Amino acid sequence: MKIKDVKTSTIKAALKKPFKTSLRRVDSVDDVLVYVETDDGLIGMGEAAPTAVITGDITGSIEDAVESYIKPAIMGMEILDTDRLFLALDKCILHNASAKAAIDMAIYDILGKHYEIPLYRLLGGYTDRLKTDITISINGIDEMVKDSVDAVKQGFDTLKTKVGGEYKQDIERVRAIREAVGPDIKIRLDANQGWNAKDAIRVMNALEKYDIELVEQPVPAWDVEGLAEVTGAVSIPVMADEALFTMNDALKLISMRACDILNIKLMKAGGIHNAVKINAMAEAAGMECMVGSMMECKVSVTAAAHFAASTHNVTMLDLDAAYLLAEDPVSGGIRYDGPEILFSGGPGLGIDEVKCCC
Repeated sequence: MKIKDVKTSTIKAALKKPFKTSLRRVDSVDDVLVYVETDDGLIGMGEAAPTAVITGDITGSIEDAVESYIKPAIMGMEILDTDRLFLALDKCILHNASAKAAIDMAIYDILGKHYEIPLYRLLGGYTDRLKTDITISINGIDEMVKDSVDAVKQGFDTLKTKVGGEYKQDIERVRAIREAVGPDIKIRLDANQGWNAKDAIRVMNALEKYDIELVEQPVPAWDVEGLAEVTGAVSIPVMADEALFTMNDALKLISMRACDILNIKLMKAGGIHNAVKINAMAEAAGMECMVGSMMECKVSVTAAAHFAASTHNVTMLDLDAAYLLAEDPVSGGIRYDGPEILFSGGPGLGIDEVKCCC
């Protein structure tokens, strides 16, 4: 079962409302689809999300990485020789994690189809039901309160609230949301690198009384020492996100005890094969993981969900991206029942059809 062809196309979907963080605003998802075909007729699908301010990957660079570097490196390779195949994928071009992730998903989709089982079962089969949080974009306080209350009405019991602006205003945002949703709703905060270490310690200590589940990436990605300083100075658990791309990053974060939780995203890790390794490193250190995504359509979110469902050490999910779309261009894959994520039961990713822009 050898790789016969690799092709790309594009997919686009508008959001229900703008997605805003301290780093960027997103009004629609514009991603790159990849298709890997084998000589016995199986076709696997993957998706890459251009996220310039986080991964540095843009549409043109993803397409060129696939066509000019990855495709020549893996053409003719045996799909079942996964270690050789993923080594070639990792080594053929430096960085370009999103392009690699899309190819990785397509390969795993083929493997699931070959063995005729859903991917999460092939990877470990821990569970077939997941539960995600929902993101509350950074906005004025009144709008964030309204969005939070609306999310709770939709059945969500965990809010991932974007902060990382002026820290005094962030405190007011969280206070108002906690008062509006009550004590039983979990609140996670994501600063998207928006504070320095001293401000992060100040604001997190002030927020402790509002029962915050965790704070994600409070300081710039490059400041691992500052992240460790924050982690050691506060009682609220700290999660690394933008500071974690590779296994080497995971090793540094774990060895320095720079955080309490790791957020694994396929677009940063370069795919499921590296995500599995990072999760194993975290488990060995007694550290739990979250699986999250960029703003993506349902192909790649489905792949992330399959990985998350395969292992007990992934205890938190931030996979609401496809739920936030105004219209879903993907048939099959996961489906949402409020915060619940359910699998189709089909082999591989279980994707039936995608309305691509081509």
